[in-house]
Amino acid sequence: MPKRLTTIIWALALATVATCSVGLTAGCAVKAIHRETQPLELNETPVRAVIENGDWVVIRGVTGPDNFIGTVTNMPFSHASVYDLENDEVIEADSHGVHRTPLIEYLGSASRVWIVKPVWATPETRPLAVKLARSLVGRPYDFTGLIGLGLKDSYYCSELAIAVWRPFMGEAEVNAIPLVISPGRLHHWGRVVYDSMEIGLGQVPPSEKEPQ
Repeated sequence: MPKRLTTIIWALALATVATCSVGLTAGCAVKAIHRETQPLELNETPVRAVIENGDWVVIRGVTGPDNFIGTVTNMPFSHASVYDLENDEVIEADSHGVHRTPLIEYLGSASRVWIVKPVWATPETRPLAVKLARSLVGRPYDFTGLIGLGLKDSYYCSELAIAVWRPFMGEAEVNAIPLVISPGRLHHWGRVVYDSMEIGLGQVPPSEKEPQ
């Protein structure tokens, strides 16, 4: 087995054990496997009505890695990205590293969508945060991020989402940012302005809704 693949497998295994043991989640209940995406044509119009430059696009994906993250974090969301309005794409971090994906393609891979406006977002900071996100394209994925080790100059999805806003946080009174940030917790540092569950399209059972 290639050394890199072995490292990844061990990192994922450690993430599962550590997340369950140190109480980073509300438990370690296995989440339902998601296989069906929501109809893109029903999500696109309402998303475009509210999304702005630098917003977080948080989703529950249906791939193997998404189902793994959903289980590890015990949350109804598995992935997050930063929206780049000028290019109509998201900047995301996954196993391929930090890269760009067209918004349409990204939404089309989701069984649930949140649009979250970071609390630090203003007309002045939005383009600067996106500029920083663009500068990080090509950086590697942080495979040990879920257990709080962190690889220097590497990012997992919600780590990237927070990182591009760090220069603009200042002394604002917000919830403390923990060492490990799961996608489903990003609403603690932002305002949810769109949730596809609210229009009855979600594949997530009511029992898996984000607790208030």
